[in-house]
Amino acid sequence: MPVIIDNVAVSEAHGDAEAAVAGEPAVTSSHQPTLAGLDRSALKSKLADLGVPERQQRMRVNQLWSWIYVRGATSFDEMTDISKSLRTDLARAYTLDRPQIVSEQVSVDGTRKWLLRLTQQGHERSAPEIEAVYIPEADRGTLCISSQVGCTLNCSFCHTGTQRLVRNLEAEEIVGQVLLARDRIGDWPEADGPDDGGLIPSSERKITNVVLMGMGEPLYNADNVARAMQVVSDSDGISLSKRRITLSTSGIVPEIGRWGEEVGSMLAISLHAVRDDLRNELVPINKRWPIAELLNACRHYPGVSNARRITFEYVMLKGVNDSTSDAKQLVRLLAGIPSKINLIPFNPWPGTRYECSDWAQIERFAEIVNRAGYASPVRTPRGRDILAACGQLKSQSEKLSARARAISGAADDTAADTA
Repeated sequence: MPVIIDNVAVSEAHGDAEAAVAGEPAVTSSHQPTLAGLDRSALKSKLADLGVPERQQRMRVNQLWSWIYVRGATSFDEMTDISKSLRTDLARAYTLDRPQIVSEQVSVDGTRKWLLRLTQQGHERSAPEIEAVYIPEADRGTLCISSQVGCTLNCSFCHTGTQRLVRNLEAEEIVGQVLLARDRIGDWPEADGPDDGGLIPSSERKITNVVLMGMGEPLYNADNVARAMQVVSDSDGISLSKRRITLSTSGIVPEIGRWGEEVGSMLAISLHAVRDDLRNELVPINKRWPIAELLNACRHYPGVSNARRITFEYVMLKGVNDSTSDAKQLVRLLAGIPSKINLIPFNPWPGTRYECSDWAQIERFAEIVNRAGYASPVRTPRGRDILAACGQLKSQSEKLSARARAISGAADDTAADTA
């Protein structure tokens, strides 16, 4: 049985959602903006708003940066090298809040899923929700984060695709997922890990990889995602190598090259079909940018090489896209592109019309791809018992009745593994 650390208590009559992280007080919403997740330019602007003299701003930004992104400070009181008067001013105007945890679940395999509530924006009737997933292994840990609340792509095999798009995440909300995960698993210097018995890697860094494979299409929010990943990869802060960051896209062709030039992270493509007619059904964005255009963008992705291969994700759907002829066509399509192919056993969700391919057929498919010289691992499903596996995630608020959703609304997301 999965461990439910925080269970969401929902009343359909009133749309209430209450949760408290085990042993910690519930987070209350604040009207003060958070500094956690901001880049240097934004931090400098916030300091200027407080009247900090320009000649001091660079030094103060560096101090805040170290406390927020190196030491994981959650209170201005911790910042002992900043004057008490400035700490008071900072606390009066801002917070260091992360997204609010509504619920946390731990799978039997150690996967952790967080349902997170964001700060309500002025036009929103309720605070939106997303999900993030942490996938630990013995020597590494992968954090899957969201880039949008909901999704517009309507991929027919994906549970997340059944949710409406609410809005893009701000850069600080994307970074905030990383900060919160580091808080919860003790990934700060001298921090203690959780005592709930869940698997935590033995490596010094508990989050070694970040994948943008959660709710939403990250290249439809490219500017905010890029700013967030610049913060996460900054060598003076969280310092996660861009080769440890993977962006997964369904194929927003005009943004692929720009992402490679400006960010240069690893790239994953949600392919899932080798014919346009089928991909139009599985991944409808294909009607706008068909397979040939998508693969041409991949061939010209900045920095692509045998050392920086593009990952192609291919969900295995019984009787739909899993024939040996599909496997042979996949090999032909990817010729000349330094590639790795992740075969993903379909993870069922309530109401889906698809089934997972038989294991013997997955092995036959993988053998064809492997013989052609492509690494073709079959992704082991993780977190299925808490609906945290790839394509399964869907926020608790989306499960409410229409009336309750109008009161406490929003959405949430998907998860995965990394190359």
